[in-house]
Amino acid sequence: MIVGDVNGLKLINDAFGHSQGDLYLCKIARVLEKSFRAEDIVARWGGDEFSILLPKTRKEDALVVIERIREKCKKASSKNIPLSISLGVSEKTENRQSSGDILIEAEDNMYKRKLLERKSISSSIISSLERTLWEKSHETEEHAGRLKVIALKIGKSLGLPENKLDELSLLSTLHDIGKIAIPEEILLKKEKLTKKEWNIIKKHPEIGYNIAESAPQLTPIAEAILSHHEWWNGKGYPHGLDGEDIPITSRIIAIADAYDVMTIGRSYKNKVSKKDAINELKRCSGEQFDPRLVDEFVEIMGGQ
Repeated sequence: MIVGDVNGLKLINDAFGHSQGDLYLCKIARVLEKSFRAEDIVARWGGDEFSILLPKTRKEDALVVIERIREKCKKASSKNIPLSISLGVSEKTENRQSSGDILIEAEDNMYKRKLLERKSISSSIISSLERTLWEKSHETEEHAGRLKVIALKIGKSLGLPENKLDELSLLSTLHDIGKIAIPEEILLKKEKLTKKEWNIIKKHPEIGYNIAESAPQLTPIAEAILSHHEWWNGKGYPHGLDGEDIPITSRIIAIADAYDVMTIGRSYKNKVSKKDAINELKRCSGEQFDPRLVDEFVEIMGGQ
């Protein structure tokens, strides 16, 4: 018996929607269907689990089939979504062994494999999400790099511990990851957004939070992703947090992001000088931005 559990399905559902998750399951099912003999029984066991019965098959032969499935998954993977399923096998060697015992052993072996593969699969999907974000929005690898430099300067100036600096590095790249679920025609629109379109855009922190909660490496920054559009005066979104209830990493990224967008510009917004950008940050200090962090940033930039 072979038991399989699809990797990253929740992450894909959260990032791309349940229709993409369903397509992902269908691709896995097709790979499994083509990997077994006519006499084998392939069945979907649960939401993201499959079980396969292989009559008159040795464990060694089943392990060869599992390796074949892994190779087929690699070939069937798309650029944006790597295809992956963790598989475990067990063999009935004695009549006294029950089907339940065989199933439990196969599941145990599958979960051991899943633990080994979890981080690498999750990292692979996250890298794909980053590429998708850069392809479909104004976010770029260069923007993320500049954000990281600014955010870390602020974080180090404040004496933040190493784990918070690590979170700032991740957040610099992934704070807007929820935008991958927003239609491109809205993300790239040059004209003023309608109220309906703006409400759709405002969902991206919550989408990003759900994505981060589905990936072990991103769980520490989930709350910061959720809160990076909150304002110091409580007039931001999605929850209207204010002051120090907003994670400090979110408050730092908000300043770094605003400064970079202003000084580099976007297709819908002309760039301004560094001096004008700093003046705008000062103007919004105490309203949109943490005043202490704005002062810190201005000092870092040489008081321009």
